[in-house]
This record gives sequence, C-alpha cells and structure tokens, in this order.
Amino acid sequence: MTATAGDHSPPSELWVGPYRLVARIGEGGMGVVHLGQRETGERAAIKVLRPHVVSDDEARARLAREVNSLGRVRSPRVAEIVEADPWGPIPYVATRYVPGLPLHRHVREEGVLAGEELRHLASGLAQALAAVHEVGVLHRDIKPSNVLMEGRNPVLIDFGLARLDDDLKVTRTGYLLGTPGYIAPEILFGEEPTPAADVHSWAATVAFAGLGRPPFGSGHALVVMDRVRRGEHDLDGLEPGLRGLLLAALDPTPAQRPRLDEVLGVLGADPRTAPLADVPPTLPFAAVPTADPRDSAEPVTLVEEAEPPTLVDAPRPAPAPPVPPPWEPPTIAATNQPYQQPPAATAMPRPPQAATSPFGTQPERPWAERVTWVERLRRGVLAGTAVGVLAGLTALLPWVAAFLVVAAVCLLRAGSLAGSSLAARRQARGRKWYDGTLAVLAAPWHFVVSLIGTGALLVWAGLLVACALLVLLALGAADHVALTGAGVVLAASLWTGPGSSRIRSPLRRVGLPMAARALPWAIWTAVLVLVAAGLFAGATAGPQWWPTTASPWADGTWLGRWL
Repeated sequence: MTATAGDHSPPSELWVGPYRLVARIGEGGMGVVHLGQRETGERAAIKVLRPHVVSDDEARARLAREVNSLGRVRSPRVAEIVEADPWGPIPYVATRYVPGLPLHRHVREEGVLAGEELRHLASGLAQALAAVHEVGVLHRDIKPSNVLMEGRNPVLIDFGLARLDDDLKVTRTGYLLGTPGYIAPEILFGEEPTPAADVHSWAATVAFAGLGRPPFGSGHALVVMDRVRRGEHDLDGLEPGLRGLLLAALDPTPAQRPRLDEVLGVLGADPRTAPLADVPPTLPFAAVPTADPRDSAEPVTLVEEAEPPTLVDAPRPAPAPPVPPPWEPPTIAATNQPYQQPPAATAMPRPPQAATSPFGTQPERPWAERVTWVERLRRGVLAGTAVGVLAGLTALLPWVAAFLVVAAVCLLRAGSLAGSSLAARRQARGRKWYDGTLAVLAAPWHFVVSLIGTGALLVWAGLLVACALLVLLALGAADHVALTGAGVVLAASLWTGPGSSRIRSPLRRVGLPMAARALPWAIWTAVLVLVAAGLFAGATAGPQWWPTTASPWADGTWLGRWL
C-alpha cells in the first residue's frame, strides 16, 4: 500500500530545532523518528518525544541523562548523537543519519549472511557495543530492527530512547518492555541488567543474521520468553566457527557468558578500531533531496509496513549523499531549565568467567574450542588412577572401603539432588541472595529423598561385587587379588548402575578441571599413583579385615565351607 507524503510526513513548515522534518522513518510508544534536514543540507535522524510525554519532567530528565552519557560515544559503528535539546519546547535528539536497511529487511531481501560477511557483522556489532559500554551505558534493546546495514557494515541505533522507554514503562506500569527472543533471561527475572545482557542480545541478533530466523523461535510472546528463560534455542545451520561462541553467549546464566572483550578476541577484532567494508552503501532515503525541500511541491511516496517506511518513488534523481563531518562533541542546546548533572559513568561489574571447584579454578577457554585428544587421554589416565586407589583400598581394608563407598554415594547423590533443585529454582525465579540458606535448610530433605535411588544403586553394585568375588575365589585367586578385582567391579558398577548420573555429575565437576591443564593433571595423577602403590604394597601381606578379625570366607565360616 502506498500513500502520499502528506499521510506520512509532517507538515511542510514543521521544524524541530535547526532541522526540518522531511519524513517519518520510525516510531515507538514514547517517540517518533523523523528524517531531518538542516538548511545547509546535512541530514540526521531526529527522535522526538510524543506530546503526552513532553509534559513529563521525569521523562525529560531521563532523556537529558541519556544524552549526557551517550553523547560521548564515538564510533562509526554507532549512530551517535550529534545534537540534542531535552528541555526545549519539543524535546528531541538528533543522531547521525545512516542510509541503509534494517538487518531483518536486509536478510529478507538479500538472504542470510554467511562466512566472512557474518563474522564481519558479528565483529562490527560487538565493536559498537564496546563503544557504548566504554562510556558506562547499556543498550538493552539490541535486535535486528535496531541494526542498520550501511552496505555490509552494521550500525547500532536506538540506544537513547530505547532505554528511556524501558525506564518509564517499568516505573509507570510495572510491565517489561522489550522484544521477545532478544531479551536476556535475567531481565525477564526482574534483575538489573549488566553488560552480559547486551552480550546475550548480541548473540541472538547475530544468530538471526546467520539463520534467517529468530534463534528462540516465533509464536506467542510468553512462549518465546519462556524459551529464552530456559535457554532453549535452535542454532542448527550456523557455521561451526561462530556456533561455539554464540552458544556460550546465549547461556541463561550471565556469569557463564563470555565478556565482550573475549568476544572481540575470538573474532579477532579491535574494540577501538572498526574498519569499514569497502562496499557502496544502500540508500533507501537517497530520493530525499539535499537542497531545501520547500523548492519542490511534488509529493514523496512511501511504502507502509510494520517496520520504518522506505521511500520508493522519487520526484527527481538523487544526488550523492553528503560526506559526514569529522567527529565533534555533541551540541546540547542551552535552555533555562536546569537539570542535575549525573555522576560520571562508573565501570560496570564484570561477571566471573571461571568456575571454581575444591581443586582450584577451571581455566578460561576460547569459546569455540573443542576438547583435544590429549585432554581426553589425560582424563582417562586420571580416571584409571582413581579406580586404582579404590581397588587398592578394597584389597587392603575391605570393610573400611565398603563403609567409605556407601557414605560417599549417599553424600554425592544427596548433594547432586540439592544442586539440581537449586538450579531449577534459579531458572524459574532467578538468583536470590537467600539461595545458599535454602539449600542448607533443604539438605536433610534431599538426603531422605535420595535414599531410594541410593539404595538401588548400592544393591546393584553389591550383587556385582559378590559375583566377581565368588568367581575369582572359585578360580583360586589370592585374597588380595580377588579383592582388587572386586574393587574394579565396584567402581564400574557405581559409574554405570541405576541412578549413577548423580554420581558422575559431581565427580566430573572435580575431575575435568584437574585434567584441563597439564601441570595440575600431572601433580594429581602422581599423587593418586603413589597412594594406590602404597595400598597395593600393604595388601600383598594380606587384607586387614578391621573391625573384624578374619575374612568372611576363612576356614570354618559358612562361606569358607561352601567354597
């Protein structure tokens, strides 16, 4: 459907500050974005607050704070502020005009991005975020429609009014404003956003560019947001080079996501330099004359659609776009309305990236790195030495080994159940300060609940160990040899039996960090080998059946007579 300029453009004499409003190119709940033009021909995107917001001093103050912070952003990857007047008769913000299609329309018309083009988009968008975060501001609304493609160079827009819109909506109605599928899960839980929230939205936007579909699917907003909350995304079809990085960045837990500097490092990008691709930009507004539009009375035709309209019919050929001026500090119009200068931007909290365990801190890995065969070999050797320790303890002190195994199985299964309950609660309600207290108070209940599964696993392991002992003793094996074989069978049955997943999970959390680096692995392997050797050396003199005095199959016992 088409309409004349009078239907979509402001009146011919409507001016905001030094800009004449030429055409409406976008709108939201709090403001409208126009293409503005100075008398000298320079163009800019003019964001004007709606009339019902103009009388709200709180809205003006928020706009002023945003201008003060975002006016320091200087990056060719960001449509930065060039002029603003938060306290004028018509509050407005003028940002650099970017001739290009939004990312979602670019993908729809040109196809998905792949290979070097996709990495160029991911790198450029990450550089834009770095420029915004550097001045202590969060974007909080990164999505395909807020990324303009100037040729193949991404430019981030709408980081001023988007935040203002968020603050007002939450303050006035308690509703959460944002785009389903591109909101970080912690925001859905009502937590304060951090830079990790923008990293999550960055990853979802890059995934859309590479897939041609939202990574969390489509449908009802509540359904999509539930997928975001649970981390149920679909990245099938993405190239392996970026898939690992995006998987990490879409983690539901903010602390598990890579920091923005790590993202830039994996992509090989410098956060302070943003080389532009040497490709002619697309110019959806090239039909707008750079001279004074009042010289022509011919109407301008627009396409009416859900996204910002694009001029498709021109009254005369378009001149080349003007060369943007050199970077200069933004000009804030002087007014009689005072407002309090906000404090200087502070450094944003940096989420921890390394998980800890009783054996030290896991090393930070490149997010696209896969486990090498050398590390897998180290894991196998470490697991073998641990089994050797258990077998040696069983050969030397059978009853003590049995008691320790039963106690360890009970504790590991109860702890794993408590951890799963804590994770499920955090997934449903987010992280709370009292999570640790609740976990401690619920520990006895989790222990009782785990007893059924623990009993089944111990019975299974006991039957297999008894069968192994009977076979080895019937073959005439010495006591310490038979007990060693029983210890190996015990380890295998506990690792593979019913309910063993709650044994494997905590043991992996301990063992994998130990095998991740060569030096800690060598130290712990040597310690385990020495312990196992000592146990086997003591067992060669004969098992110690403490607290009893003789073996169950000694001469005179019922088992001894049967054997």
